[in-house]
Amino acid sequence: MSKVDTRLGHELKGSDEGGTIHAPLFFSLLTLLFLLLWIGRAPLQNVLFSYTGEERFLPQIKAVTDLVADQLRPPLRLDDNRFIPYADVNPFGVNVFLEQEVEPEKREQVVRMAKEAGFHWLRQEFPWEDIEIHGKGDFEDRRNKPYRSAWEKYDHIVSLVEKYDMELIVRLSNPPAWSRAQGNAIGPYAPPDNFQDFADFVYAVVSRYRGRVRFYQIWNEPNIYPEWGEQPVNPEAYTELLKLAATAARQADPNVVIISGALAANIEYGPRNMSDLVFLERMYRAGAAPYFDIMAMQGYGLWSGPTDHRVNPRVTNFSRPMLIRDIMVRYGDANKPIWISEMNWNTAPEGVEPRYGRVDEETQARYLVLAYERIRKEWPWIGVANVWYLKRPDDRWEQEKKPEAYFRLLTPDFKPLPVYEAIKAYTHQSPYMARGRHDQSHWAVEWVGEWREVRDPRAIMGSYMESTTPGAKVRLRFLGTSLDVYLVARPEGGRLSLKVDGVQLQAVPVSTEVPMYRRIIHATGPLPYGMHDVELTLVAGPDGQSVRIDGFAVNGPRPGPPRFTWPDVLFLASVLLILTAGRRLREWREENKQVLDRGAASR
Repeated sequence: MSKVDTRLGHELKGSDEGGTIHAPLFFSLLTLLFLLLWIGRAPLQNVLFSYTGEERFLPQIKAVTDLVADQLRPPLRLDDNRFIPYADVNPFGVNVFLEQEVEPEKREQVVRMAKEAGFHWLRQEFPWEDIEIHGKGDFEDRRNKPYRSAWEKYDHIVSLVEKYDMELIVRLSNPPAWSRAQGNAIGPYAPPDNFQDFADFVYAVVSRYRGRVRFYQIWNEPNIYPEWGEQPVNPEAYTELLKLAATAARQADPNVVIISGALAANIEYGPRNMSDLVFLERMYRAGAAPYFDIMAMQGYGLWSGPTDHRVNPRVTNFSRPMLIRDIMVRYGDANKPIWISEMNWNTAPEGVEPRYGRVDEETQARYLVLAYERIRKEWPWIGVANVWYLKRPDDRWEQEKKPEAYFRLLTPDFKPLPVYEAIKAYTHQSPYMARGRHDQSHWAVEWVGEWREVRDPRAIMGSYMESTTPGAKVRLRFLGTSLDVYLVARPEGGRLSLKVDGVQLQAVPVSTEVPMYRRIIHATGPLPYGMHDVELTLVAGPDGQSVRIDGFAVNGPRPGPPRFTWPDVLFLASVLLILTAGRRLREWREENKQVLDRGAASR
């Protein structure tokens, strides 16, 4: 080092007395280490994706620091080891716009292709403004000649769903202009001036389809603009609307199931948009709990994938249902499930605003399957998850360059996109039961032979399955390490023959002399974690030949991302060290900018 360099070295902050500058050399060595580690980063990136939902390496590193910060927050109360009504149903649903398909043949093609894709549920709006069109109590459509019943189209929709052995989730919303003194000037989605008008409409719909439609959703996204009109959102007012609508629906059909309006993920505090978490808390404080049976929310992944495990009230990602569930548990509503009204990833092309994030079509297809896998494995308190959406009746949204157009599974002319084919392949795999407690009506349970459902208020979910016929079977597949069976005890019970993964085991007696209502038998011992097939067969025993099955419990480790290996941990530590060193180098250059500039000028 020259005399000038030595003198400058003494002036530089962060150098030793001999004038040696450590920061650049240290950073160079770390950069070399980083390049060596980068060569072997691919396996780690896959692991990091399963934690962060991020595809690229540097965003993954950022997400890891977020996950570490999440550990400083109080743990969430998910209370997921309990029996929950409407959580054990077929989870596959999709949103449709059947009321906008003018030709009945096309309506049927939509339903048929939804069925072929493996969907069981169709979430379909019955817009108030399209049924009670011209005034209160007026259900004739006189917008075009010939005049006709406004019910005609919706009767056809209900009949189509029945024909294909599917179920409807009917969304009731979108008031007619006559229900507001200001008409649509206050917004076409604004609530009516008199909430009882809406309740009367709900009563009319539920009465008409009593015994044919059971699930009704009251409103949509009441916590964000424009779904509450040109006015501040109001959780207390929505609760009052929900109360009147639910009461009317239950009067029309005591077997109806009420779904709350789907809350949209949001981090604002008003006036036109409000955090879904704040909105829900205020709903509970306003007394909403008795007036819905299922909590609904939106489940868009937006800017990260379905494996994003970050849980932060200020972050809208696919883990948000955990925050909603935590609020429900805190307010004593743990016995209700969450249903996702809309979920998907957006494939907006270049030139279209990526308002909802942007992925390519192959990634969308992969993400949607992973989303269902995570729901089924990790969240036993979620029932139906409805994809947004199957198709639109025309290409108007594409022409207007709306990003909403690119959630679709089919083009307007019924061309299947990669996401449609991916979900079709996934839904046709064998159903399984994951960790948690489940009713005997779980959709993965197959009842073979003579069984009957017996209603009993003492049963876990109000009923159990009974057979007195030797040879009657129960088959199911589960993901876990062991399976328990909940039985209704009786002294004249038979025996259950067990077959696990094709291996016949010793029969288990189901009779008991102890006075009790419920008994639990361990159908399997500890097994390696994974998929297992179980078959239970009723065998006549010395005490009789009957069995009453009241539920199941799947045991095993709490599912989640794979564990980091020690090489992964060392690699991450090295990367974080490099990033820290890089930041320190930038700070060092700023501190010594004038000295370095003089040194450069002296050369």
